Amino acid sequence: MSLGENLVKTTYDHQLSSVDQVHIRWMIRRDMAEILCIEEESFEFPWADTDFTRCLRQRNCIGVVAEISGGVVGYMLYELHRTKVHILNFAVARTHRRLGIGTAMLTKLISKLSTQRRNRIVLEVRETNLPAQVFFRSLGFLATSVLRDFYQDTTEDAYLMHFLAEANEEQTPRRLAG
Repeated sequence: MSLGENLVKTTYDHQLSSVDQVHIRWMIRRDMAEILCIEEESFEFPWADTDFTRCLRQRNCIGVVAEISGGVVGYMLYELHRTKVHILNFAVARTHRRLGIGTAMLTKLISKLSTQRRNRIVLEVRETNLPAQVFFRSLGFLATSVLRDFYQDTTEDAYLMHFLAEANEEQTPRRLAG
């Protein structure tokens, strides 16, 4: 069992015992209403439907959702680059936070990294978003630099965070799309 599978299994066993199993699948258009609700409750400056659509129309952009009992409770959008995966947007519904759902989504993505190809995940986190910084740090992400005046909606800085695949994990080709 890989590190990622073990972390997800531990998460499910420990934290999700009181709710149904989390299913992580590709995002589809029908999910957009639930995604937009999560987006609105999660961010001071939320993405609009058109932002999601524009992103998902790019060949290298992938969206996944976390689903419990047929309802979307989290989502993640990321771009595939030659040597990295760039997380663009990530959120879990307020009512389902701290249950391991975000960890399950990220662990699935981490398990698909390879030291021979896409070996790292990068993302930006607002300087004021301490819960997100702590969450990503708990999964092994490190803040590597400060991006001054990063956001268009404010003059707020962002932390650039990286996760690097470990060289000692089993290296089998993995699909990043699902």
